[in-house]
Amino acid sequence: MKITWIGHSCFKIESKGYTVILDPYEDGSVDGLKPVREEADLVLCSHEHGDHNGRSCVSLRTGAPSPFTIEKIETYHDGQKGAKRGPNTIHILDDGECRAAHFGDLGCMLAPEQEEKLHGLDAALIPVGGFFTIDAGQARELAERIRPGIVVPMHFRSGKFGFDVLDTVDAYTRLCPQVQMASGSVLEIPKDLNRKGQTVVLTPENA
Repeated sequence: MKITWIGHSCFKIESKGYTVILDPYEDGSVDGLKPVREEADLVLCSHEHGDHNGRSCVSLRTGAPSPFTIEKIETYHDGQKGAKRGPNTIHILDDGECRAAHFGDLGCMLAPEQEEKLHGLDAALIPVGGFFTIDAGQARELAERIRPGIVVPMHFRSGKFGFDVLDTVDAYTRLCPQVQMASGSVLEIPKDLNRKGQTVVLTPENA
């Protein structure tokens, strides 16, 4: 399984010739990032906000068999059961060899039965910037409970990209015992499974 961070919450996950794009952002919706222009077999969106539902930015192809089973966990974009920002969907992709979960704009803590479904992940793509989502401390608490092989932070700002109201990734990484600041945008699993319990900060492809 190959995971590429395109930017913000947009990722490309590839396995066995099949490509899934998760949470593509619409043109101009995220400062500092180039437009999403991808080709894929499937697009998944965690919710219907413009920085996560840019389906028209992805060209869909047909015919390739999917290696993935996809499980959804229905959550909220805020801590008030969706009253402020609506629903959010966590997507778990399993290709029979690796399991990765994209947490979308998770804005609430999870119920024990939801967390149980997230145990045994090889990679967890988790928002850490706060304001619109869980913050760094909440994200770290969640990671420590579900214990994925690798955590990839997303939905934060830097000096080059992101929303001003979001925190930087440093707020998250200083809570983590093992951190790698990757120079590239790609994570390969199971090649990277020796990073058990590690946080890997990728560089967005579109920055």
